Amino acid sequence: MTTTSAPLAGASQHPGFDLAVCSEMQLLDLPHLDRVRRLHELGFAVELWDWTTKDIDALAATGARFTSMTGYTHGELIDPAGADELLRTARESVAVAHRLGDPHLNLHGTGLGEGGMPNRPQTVVTPRDWLAAERTLRRVAALGESEGVTFQLENLNLDVDHPGVPFARAADVITLLESVGSPALRMNLDLYHAQIGEGNLIELCRRAGDLIGEIQVADVPGRCEPGTGEISYPGVARALAEMGYAGVVALEGWASGDSEVALERFREAFTL
Repeated sequence: MTTTSAPLAGASQHPGFDLAVCSEMQLLDLPHLDRVRRLHELGFAVELWDWTTKDIDALAATGARFTSMTGYTHGELIDPAGADELLRTARESVAVAHRLGDPHLNLHGTGLGEGGMPNRPQTVVTPRDWLAAERTLRRVAALGESEGVTFQLENLNLDVDHPGVPFARAADVITLLESVGSPALRMNLDLYHAQIGEGNLIELCRRAGDLIGEIQVADVPGRCEPGTGEISYPGVARALAEMGYAGVVALEGWASGDSEVALERFREAFTL
């Protein structure tokens, strides 16, 4: 006879992660709107990149829940004119976010162009640049606070995908966010990028702690679903649960083969 033991008195169970998938990188055989519908059917929340190319009303009508989208279309953190442009397009992004249920709004160290390359590469970042970036992010945080939305600054890797982006390392992002100190400005901790640039992922998650707005994942090398490379994502999942993290974990990676198989591998890696 098989019996099932009840949880020990006082024991707590982790509520699970909020799993999302980047609709720009999975189910690529479908038109974008159908990808969003299929992800919703499969029980995933949805992430977007450039919202300017999308039919926002049609997206809202899918019933999908959106967890993040690009939070600006032009601009940068350092140059004064670029900072003004970033704030201008961030306000436009906020208006769209309100129509989609207020997903988090993603930022980078500088504007990204074709293929993720920086519009203005910068390999040397001066103390003056750090101060300028902090001022810009304070303005962004004030916008977030006034509009009831959360912006998040994403770490990137410099070696493979985004050479020349300032403030790309996770450690840089953490430093800037701690300097600003606003709940309307969080970190998009991308563990794919962090593995390439910094490694030591579990300790990095612990270091980021309450600054984390969401976590994005893909395996290394190849930027495909968990289980295709060197990262032990089930181990990362257990460490996040021990931290008490129950927020968004999003697959921002390609499918190594069939997308629906890749999505199930992602779900399995982050199901405790």
